[in-house]
Amino acid sequence: MPNDLILRDAVPTDAPAILALIRDLAIYEKEPHAVIATEEDILRDGFGPEPYFRCLMAEWQGQTAGFALYFFQYSTWEGRPALYLEDLFVRESFRKRGIGAALFQRLAQIALERNCTRFQWECLDWNQPALDFYEASGAKVLREWLNLRVTGEELKRLAGTSAQ
Repeated sequence: MPNDLILRDAVPTDAPAILALIRDLAIYEKEPHAVIATEEDILRDGFGPEPYFRCLMAEWQGQTAGFALYFFQYSTWEGRPALYLEDLFVRESFRKRGIGAALFQRLAQIALERNCTRFQWECLDWNQPALDFYEASGAKVLREWLNLRVTGEELKRLAGTSAQ
Protein backbone atom coordinates (compact mmCIF):
# COMPACT_ATOMS: atom_id res chain seq x y z
CA MET A 1 0.00 0.00 0.00
CA PRO A 2 1.42 3.44 -0.89
CA ASN A 3 2.67 5.50 2.08
CA ASP A 4 0.37 8.42 1.26
CA LEU A 5 -2.71 6.18 1.51
CA ILE A 6 -4.78 5.39 4.59
CA LEU A 7 -7.63 2.88 4.45
CA ARG A 8 -9.97 2.89 7.42
CA ASP A 9 -13.45 1.87 8.44
CA ALA A 10 -15.98 4.66 7.98
CA VAL A 11 -17.39 6.41 11.05
CA PRO A 12 -20.62 8.41 11.36
CA THR A 13 -18.87 11.72 10.66
CA ASP A 14 -17.98 10.30 7.22
CA ALA A 15 -21.64 10.35 6.12
CA PRO A 16 -21.27 13.60 4.10
CA ALA A 17 -18.13 12.28 2.36
CA ILE A 18 -19.78 8.92 1.64
CA LEU A 19 -22.77 10.65 0.07
CA ALA A 20 -20.47 12.92 -1.98
CA LEU A 21 -18.59 9.85 -3.26
CA ILE A 22 -21.89 8.14 -4.12
CA ARG A 23 -22.87 11.23 -6.13
CA ASP A 24 -19.47 11.27 -7.86
CA LEU A 25 -19.94 7.61 -8.76
CA ALA A 26 -23.40 8.34 -10.17
CA ILE A 27 -21.91 11.05 -12.39
CA TYR A 28 -19.22 8.61 -13.58
CA GLU A 29 -21.92 6.01 -14.33
CA LYS A 30 -23.90 8.59 -16.33
CA GLU A 31 -26.78 8.69 -13.80
CA PRO A 32 -26.19 12.00 -11.98
CA HIS A 33 -29.85 12.46 -11.03
CA ALA A 34 -30.42 8.92 -9.79
CA VAL A 35 -29.06 9.46 -6.27
CA ILE A 36 -31.86 10.17 -3.82
CA ALA A 37 -30.01 8.99 -0.69
CA THR A 38 -29.43 11.54 2.07
CA GLU A 39 -26.88 11.86 4.84
CA GLU A 40 -29.63 10.76 7.23
CA ASP A 41 -30.08 7.56 5.18
CA ILE A 42 -26.34 6.87 5.35
CA LEU A 43 -26.26 7.47 9.11
CA ARG A 44 -29.34 5.34 9.79
CA ASP A 45 -28.45 2.44 7.51
CA GLY A 46 -24.68 2.34 7.98
CA PHE A 47 -24.22 3.37 11.58
CA GLY A 48 -27.51 2.61 13.34
CA PRO A 49 -28.23 -0.23 15.75
CA GLU A 50 -28.54 -2.75 12.91
CA PRO A 51 -26.26 -1.57 10.05
CA TYR A 52 -27.16 -2.69 6.55
CA PHE A 53 -23.74 -1.88 5.13
CA ARG A 54 -20.10 -1.26 5.98
CA CYS A 55 -17.75 1.15 4.31
CA LEU A 56 -14.02 1.58 3.84
CA MET A 57 -12.70 5.09 3.34
CA ALA A 58 -9.55 5.80 1.32
CA GLU A 59 -7.61 8.92 2.19
CA TRP A 60 -4.65 10.20 0.19
CA GLN A 61 -2.52 12.69 2.08
CA GLY A 62 -5.49 13.48 4.31
CA GLN A 63 -7.99 14.01 1.48
CA THR A 64 -10.96 11.74 0.79
CA ALA A 65 -9.95 9.85 -2.33
CA GLY A 66 -12.42 6.98 -2.57
CA PHE A 67 -14.52 4.37 -0.83
CA ALA A 68 -15.79 0.82 -0.91
CA LEU A 69 -19.29 0.13 0.39
CA TYR A 70 -20.08 -3.51 1.09
CA PHE A 71 -22.27 -5.92 3.06
CA PHE A 72 -22.54 -9.62 3.74
CA GLN A 73 -24.78 -12.18 2.07
CA TYR A 74 -25.16 -15.84 2.91
CA SER A 75 -24.53 -18.82 0.62
CA THR A 76 -27.10 -21.47 1.46
CA TRP A 77 -25.34 -24.06 -0.66
CA GLU A 78 -21.97 -23.49 0.93
CA GLY A 79 -23.21 -22.67 4.42
CA ARG A 80 -20.97 -19.62 4.75
CA PRO A 81 -21.15 -15.87 4.31
CA ALA A 82 -20.17 -13.99 1.15
CA LEU A 83 -18.90 -10.43 0.90
CA TYR A 84 -20.86 -8.34 -1.59
CA LEU A 85 -19.28 -5.13 -2.90
CA GLU A 86 -21.98 -2.60 -3.70
CA ASP A 87 -19.73 0.28 -4.76
CA LEU A 88 -16.01 0.90 -5.18
CA PHE A 89 -15.03 4.33 -6.43
CA VAL A 90 -11.87 6.45 -6.58
CA ARG A 91 -12.14 10.09 -7.52
CA GLU A 92 -10.57 10.87 -10.88
CA SER A 93 -7.86 13.14 -9.46
CA PHE A 94 -6.64 10.25 -7.26
CA ARG A 95 -6.62 7.47 -9.86
CA LYS A 96 -3.50 5.63 -11.02
CA ARG A 97 -2.05 5.64 -7.49
CA GLY A 98 -3.01 2.13 -6.42
CA ILE A 99 -5.97 3.23 -4.32
CA GLY A 100 -8.56 1.05 -6.06
CA ALA A 101 -6.23 -1.94 -5.89
CA ALA A 102 -5.62 -1.32 -2.18
CA LEU A 103 -9.36 -1.10 -1.46
CA PHE A 104 -9.95 -4.25 -3.47
CA GLN A 105 -7.19 -6.11 -1.63
CA ARG A 106 -8.52 -4.99 1.76
CA LEU A 107 -11.98 -6.27 0.84
CA ALA A 108 -10.48 -9.65 -0.05
CA GLN A 109 -8.73 -9.68 3.33
CA ILE A 110 -12.01 -8.88 5.12
CA ALA A 111 -13.72 -11.69 3.19
CA LEU A 112 -11.09 -14.15 4.41
CA GLU A 113 -11.16 -12.78 7.97
CA ARG A 114 -14.94 -13.31 8.02
CA ASN A 115 -14.66 -16.84 6.58
CA CYS A 116 -16.50 -15.85 3.40
CA THR A 117 -16.83 -18.38 0.64
CA ARG A 118 -16.69 -15.65 -2.03
CA PHE A 119 -16.33 -11.96 -2.81
CA GLN A 120 -18.70 -10.73 -5.50
CA TRP A 121 -20.05 -7.59 -7.15
CA GLU A 122 -21.59 -6.24 -10.35
CA CYS A 123 -20.02 -4.10 -13.05
CA LEU A 124 -21.64 -2.19 -15.87
CA ASP A 125 -20.95 -3.86 -19.22
CA TRP A 126 -19.58 -0.63 -20.74
CA ASN A 127 -17.04 -0.04 -17.95
CA GLN A 128 -14.13 -1.74 -19.68
CA PRO A 129 -11.40 -0.22 -17.47
CA ALA A 130 -13.10 -1.70 -14.40
CA LEU A 131 -13.72 -5.04 -16.10
CA ASP A 132 -10.06 -5.22 -17.13
CA PHE A 133 -8.95 -4.40 -13.57
CA TYR A 134 -11.27 -6.99 -12.05
CA GLU A 135 -10.30 -9.75 -14.47
CA ALA A 136 -6.60 -8.97 -13.96
CA SER A 137 -7.29 -9.40 -10.22
CA GLY A 138 -8.60 -12.92 -10.81
CA ALA A 139 -12.32 -12.24 -11.10
CA LYS A 140 -14.45 -14.24 -13.48
CA VAL A 141 -17.39 -12.67 -15.31
CA LEU A 142 -20.42 -14.89 -14.70
CA ARG A 143 -22.28 -14.39 -17.95
CA GLU A 144 -24.77 -17.16 -17.22
CA TRP A 145 -26.25 -15.26 -14.25
CA LEU A 146 -28.70 -12.43 -14.91
CA ASN A 147 -29.52 -9.70 -12.40
CA LEU A 148 -33.20 -9.24 -11.64
CA ARG A 149 -34.82 -6.35 -9.82
CA VAL A 150 -38.28 -5.27 -8.67
CA THR A 151 -38.71 -1.61 -7.69
CA GLY A 152 -41.27 1.14 -7.20
CA GLU A 153 -44.88 0.35 -8.00
CA GLU A 154 -44.02 -3.18 -9.11
CA LEU A 155 -42.51 -3.86 -5.68
CA LYS A 156 -45.60 -2.49 -3.96
CA ARG A 157 -47.83 -4.55 -6.22
CA LEU A 158 -45.82 -7.70 -5.53
CA ALA A 159 -46.07 -7.05 -1.79
CA GLY A 160 -49.82 -6.53 -2.15
CA THR A 161 -49.64 -2.94 -0.94
CA SER A 162 -50.01 -0.89 -4.13
CA ALA A 163 -52.31 2.12 -3.98
CA GLN A 164 -55.91 1.22 -4.64
